[in-house]
Amino acid sequence: MDERCTSASQRTTTASWRSRRVVVGVAGSIAAYKAPFVIRLLRQAGHEVKVVATESALRFIGAPTLAAISGHSVSTGVFDDPAAVEHVAVAEWAELVLVAPATADLLARVRVGRADDLLTATILTSQAPVVLAPAMHTQMWFNPATQDNVAVLRRRGLTVLEPDSGRLTGKDSGVGRMPEPGQI
Repeated sequence: MDERCTSASQRTTTASWRSRRVVVGVAGSIAAYKAPFVIRLLRQAGHEVKVVATESALRFIGAPTLAAISGHSVSTGVFDDPAAVEHVAVAEWAELVLVAPATADLLARVRVGRADDLLTATILTSQAPVVLAPAMHTQMWFNPATQDNVAVLRRRGLTVLEPDSGRLTGKDSGVGRMPEPGQI
């Protein structure tokens, strides 16, 4: 009986330890189609998820899909509700910020501290750990500017995952695919 109580107690402690408030950022990449799968896996693991998408991301995947999967409305613009100061509210709510996909442009903007949209403003404001899952063409990933941006972000304590290798947009294959949702 004591073993059962201990096991149940450990499961409860483990479950509460794992459960987090996660902001999932979605940047403008064809890989945005994978974001709902990332969100679904996070929610299945017991995390609460809010989505912050760039305007470019919403050209690849619609806000209704992201809202339905996350269970929350999708935040997109700094000026959607200026009185709410949403980038601060969302940043303070977050226990983890995960950007999947993170484009070369987003990596560069985060590296220099730009806050010109809701996603970058949230990242800049948040004190939570930040994980970036890159998605871009092979030449973009290996470009010295991108490699320098990644190195700087990692030195600053942000986690930049290694992209996968495989089929890219069009006929190309190589390094640059966003890691699969299960890996993230």
